[in-house]
Amino acid sequence: MTRVFSGIKPTGNVHLGNVLGALQHWVEDQHRADSLYCVVDLHALTVPQDPDELRSTTLRLAQILLAMGLDPEVCTLFVQSHVHQHAELAWIMECTASYGELSRMTQFKDKSDKAGFVSGGLFTYPALMAADILLYDTDLVPVGDDQRQHVELARDVAERFNSRYGDTFVVPTATFPAAGARVMDLQDPTSKMSKSEDTAAGTILLLDDPKVIEKKIKRAVTDTDSEVRFDVAAKPGVSNLLSILGAATGRTPEQAAEGYTQYGPLKADTAAAVIERLSPIQARFAELAADPAETHRLLAVGAAKAGELAAATLTRARANLGLLAAT
Repeated sequence: MTRVFSGIKPTGNVHLGNVLGALQHWVEDQHRADSLYCVVDLHALTVPQDPDELRSTTLRLAQILLAMGLDPEVCTLFVQSHVHQHAELAWIMECTASYGELSRMTQFKDKSDKAGFVSGGLFTYPALMAADILLYDTDLVPVGDDQRQHVELARDVAERFNSRYGDTFVVPTATFPAAGARVMDLQDPTSKMSKSEDTAAGTILLLDDPKVIEKKIKRAVTDTDSEVRFDVAAKPGVSNLLSILGAATGRTPEQAAEGYTQYGPLKADTAAAVIERLSPIQARFAELAADPAETHRLLAVGAAKAGELAAATLTRARANLGLLAAT
């Protein structure tokens, strides 16, 4: 069976855009491939973190993924730092990638220009991402355009290592899944929905109370026209509502527009659909949050499964590289 790897960083809050744009595809894809899903907490360390907050957000994100419908009996769900081979292979990848390759990563340029403190990890984290992928003999890596460059680096270092030391790593392929709903900010529909505290009124968080969701959607920016149609350029606010309604009810935005002549009913129905979509996830999350020991147990099971695969790959890499085996 084709093996797929995806990771998500435990920073910020999961919002509606994450749910409709990516995470619901993880839930569907776990039944189509041998899927590994990882909370990549080591990647969060590229910037300073509050220890208590990092522990809390890592656990909460794992519980959200379980509440979304990831099934530990079907997929492998684990926390990155629970599998020590990620860090060890990352060093090998740092020594395989070139300085020039790492310096050309556009995300490093963007983030370092905005940061007051630039860690060495911010520069080398694409090598850790390559290790994440290569540890599991990954065939396919579903990514958005912003991560395409990182998968290309993983391919390059895998091919370079294989050329130097013999066949060791599966060379992965980036895939670009059919785009989920492009969910925009409710107050600024020309910008994507964000985790930023600056856009709280325009962002629907997965764990928002239904009354809060309803209030945010009813206050969503539209326009002075009254026609309901999907036209992103001319009617970004209305089109955003139609995208959300369509994704929440399994329709296209154009299909979602049918039958509406006023914005009020559109907003009311969109709010109801979002609340209906999120309510079972919220209920399952509440159950998991009330029993953190169960989440820890499930993550331990996932880490054990992932660790077996990772250990085999790292042992092969160490042997081919010429590192002396421990006795």
